[in-house]
Amino acid sequence: MLEVHNLAVSYRNTWAISDITFSLKPGQSVALLGPNGAGKSTMVKAMLGLIPIASGTVKFCSDPLLKQLQRVAYVPQRTQIDWDYPITVWNVAMTSRTKYTGWFRQPSRQSLEIVRAALERVGMLEYCHCQIGELSGGQQQRVFLARALAQQAELLFFDEPFVGVDKKTEEIIFEIFAELKLHNKTLLVVSHDLGTSLEKYDQLLLLNKQLIAVGSREQVLTADNLNKAYGQGIKLLVA
Repeated sequence: MLEVHNLAVSYRNTWAISDITFSLKPGQSVALLGPNGAGKSTMVKAMLGLIPIASGTVKFCSDPLLKQLQRVAYVPQRTQIDWDYPITVWNVAMTSRTKYTGWFRQPSRQSLEIVRAALERVGMLEYCHCQIGELSGGQQQRVFLARALAQQAELLFFDEPFVGVDKKTEEIIFEIFAELKLHNKTLLVVSHDLGTSLEKYDQLLLLNKQLIAVGSREQVLTADNLNKAYGQGIKLLVA
């Protein structure tokens, strides 16, 4: 189980997020929702130790998550990636196996097979020699999804994975999310979508600097909760 307790992040004496407490069970896919500036990405980065926290704890299987990052896969927002960096699709996916082979050793046959299978699963094996910057937004996202799969992680974080992708990529991502759940993986997905796609998640977290609601779609997306998170009128966005 992933357990977050009283997590808080402060920038220049201003709380970016505060008093965040929740837990996620194995085999769950969870959407993290909230308006721009609500602290969604900040929360994920804080959980992974990418930014300092002011207070709180994050545990996975009862031990600090920061001591178990080898069990975690993280796909950041596309805007945070340097798409001009000269690296091929194959080499991007192969970075997922560094923890198993080290920086200066040749990857094992098993690692090669795992990466090949991951790229094939997302429909990107035929592009393995292409530069990552030459691909469409959807194709780029699929490469990073393959990288996450090849890590064989137990806990996966995705930050806005559906932004700028085509319908085919969206379908592939949701298919893989379902497969990961069957293998008892835990998924936390930052999303801006308040539409019908939320039915695909087991649980929702609604955030605006503080955690407003946790639970099912029906429990979280109430008029009162949406007003607290987004302000008046947001109910028009959900059907």
